Amino acid sequence: MKIVADENLAFTEYFFAGFGEIQHAAGRTLTRADVQDADALLVRSVTKVNSQLIENTAVKFVGSATIGTDHLDISALEKNDIVWSNAAGCNAQAVAEYVITALLYLQPDLIEKNEQFTLGIIGLGNVGSRLAYMAKLLGWNVLAYDPYVKVEQVQQVELTELLKTADAISIHVPLTLTGDYPTFHLINAATLAQMKPKAILINSARGPVVEESALIADLQSTKRQVVLDVFEHEPEISEQLLNVIDVVTPHIAGYSLEGKARGTQMVYEAFCKNFHFIADKQFETQLPVCVQYFENHHLKQALKQHLTEMYDISRDDTNLRACLKDGKIDQNAFDHLRKNYPLRREWAAHGGPKA
Repeated sequence: MKIVADENLAFTEYFFAGFGEIQHAAGRTLTRADVQDADALLVRSVTKVNSQLIENTAVKFVGSATIGTDHLDISALEKNDIVWSNAAGCNAQAVAEYVITALLYLQPDLIEKNEQFTLGIIGLGNVGSRLAYMAKLLGWNVLAYDPYVKVEQVQQVELTELLKTADAISIHVPLTLTGDYPTFHLINAATLAQMKPKAILINSARGPVVEESALIADLQSTKRQVVLDVFEHEPEISEQLLNVIDVVTPHIAGYSLEGKARGTQMVYEAFCKNFHFIADKQFETQLPVCVQYFENHHLKQALKQHLTEMYDISRDDTNLRACLKDGKIDQNAFDHLRKNYPLRREWAAHGGPKA
């Protein structure tokens, strides 16, 4: 078999080398010529898998090691009788930990706020529900909005109630343009105006969920703290936006070693099912042992003492800002950061909790 794989997928050789030739490629610049004679295509969210890419090729399976599917033209895949798979939930724990890390970086005293601090979560899928669980371990009050999902353990309210009540809002929705509850520009001038002026906003979902121009206008008056891991015009990020955002990171909220490996394994399992192979490999066998920061410490104590050692979010912010060139982030530099990102470990690897 011939397998074309994004060069940034984790453990590709471990999972797929036994099936045939693996051809690694830059995901953002893949062309039909690259996949013309491939049996399988393994991608991330930077690859637009559409009719221009896969029509009249030998591709029989497309696997995306990502939570989202908005980069997949599912109708085109089905029209060409190509089986597709994604990895929903693969990096949910990593993103939940990213959000908590960002909040504690911005306001370290939140670790002791308990129910005095209300975290609003928009979207209760794999990531949102995981974040709600982790936030409750810290004693925070949690409100959530999701018109599609009900989670008994989480207090759910209407969006307007969440916006006006929460001290911080974290977004965890897919990007949708149609339907009863489209998420494109869900956070806009009107919704921003409903938020507390000092409420923190974090977007680690999809960039266009937040209307960039409205956010910039809002920050001119509120000066609220904002964390962005995704951007409306990604990978084009303007200097104007960088100047008003407190923390920016290069779309790496889910970039834990476990999350990456879990995503590849989920695609591997779907690949094996499609081609009738036995799936008998587990990513855990490939992971190195970590320092046990939580071993003799309560959760809050361990985070106070070792959070920066587990993940220094300020380093990612500094590295992204260093890519500024001629008034915007250089696309090649942005991709280089992601390709060479030193994957962090999830708290469970250090003896900590997981949902």
